[in-house]
Amino acid sequence: MRRAVLSTIVSVCAVMLTVQAQQPQTVLQGVYAENQARRGQTIYKAQCALCHGEMLEGRLGPPLTGDEFVSDFAKQPLSELFGKIRNTMPQDNPGKLTPEETADILAYILQAGKFPAGRAELRADEAALKQITWPANAAQPKTASTPSPASSFPPAGNLAQVMRGILFPNSNIIFTVQTHDPAEKRTTPEGAALAGGFNWTIWGSDIYSGWDLVDYAAVALAESAPLMLTPGRRCENGKPVPVNDPEWLKFTEELAEAGRAAYKASQTRNQETVSDISGVIAEACLHCHQVYRDKPGRGRDPVDPSNRASRCTK
Repeated sequence: MRRAVLSTIVSVCAVMLTVQAQQPQTVLQGVYAENQARRGQTIYKAQCALCHGEMLEGRLGPPLTGDEFVSDFAKQPLSELFGKIRNTMPQDNPGKLTPEETADILAYILQAGKFPAGRAELRADEAALKQITWPANAAQPKTASTPSPASSFPPAGNLAQVMRGILFPNSNIIFTVQTHDPAEKRTTPEGAALAGGFNWTIWGSDIYSGWDLVDYAAVALAESAPLMLTPGRRCENGKPVPVNDPEWLKFTEELAEAGRAAYKASQTRNQETVSDISGVIAEACLHCHQVYRDKPGRGRDPVDPSNRASRCTK
């Protein structure tokens, strides 16, 4: 009888702990254990300290503690930071860490950030980690009070040059993920660049990993989209870019958001996830092109089959 009662109590406690783990929490509620953080410190010193510093202060890589670090992840569940560590670190051997080791490192990061420990260990479970967030008053980054001098730079090229020099090639890098796994190691046959003519990608194809290139392409889209709003920029046909048109502003933000989504997808290091988001980029481009470039009934002029004369106008 006593054994039956004890077994029932243990079962009830286990259920209560499981339910509690599934409830929304913040990192202020003791989501990791002290002994787990100690394990994480050992792993951190071996795998992370070279880049992020012995005290997480940042060295070759960014700091992993402090207001700026917290603000980077403040609006995201803990699963996002877990995924970034698990999928992209260490930088020289991403994916090396097991889920359990990643959870231990995350526990150490929380401890270093002065977030309290609890009795249960932080689980390496994405669903559970999605229920853990940062406190509502998480630190916000300090913003400069003086205007940026970047806005005073005049445009160097027209809109078509910006599109073809930045947006087009970087979009294509992301589209290529649909058919090529960035994790697959590829070699370029000697003389391939010469045999196929000038190729701006071949010379640097062995400098960065495939996934790094996808990261950079996504960031390029997000960061360069505002170049479409540079005052004084003109289209290839000489017409001014409609930087104050509400639709143009909407399409610019849509492209920037697509770039941010692509970067987030790339951080998963999952080919299918990035392939799915490539459709979002294609739609962002299409929405703008349908209004300002590809117009029904145009393109019939044999002298101007691609409607260059009417671009940048509705």
